[in-house]
Amino acid sequence: METINIDTEFIKLDSFLKLTGLCESGGFAKALILDGNVKVNGEVETRRGKKLYKGDKISFEGNEYIIGEK
Repeated sequence: METINIDTEFIKLDSFLKLTGLCESGGFAKALILDGNVKVNGEVETRRGKKLYKGDKISFEGNEYIIGEK
């Protein structure tokens, strides 16, 4: 599991996918999320604006990430 540190209170799911380099664009991130390819805390998440906070766990294409704090 890789820790992704943020220096804000939260990050939106689509922005997280772009930040980590998992998606090249917001449109691609939106499509992946709407297709149910991303899990947040073990549950499929289809809202691209879902706010992620410190401690949230994200799963995508067999990779797992956790939100940390800078």
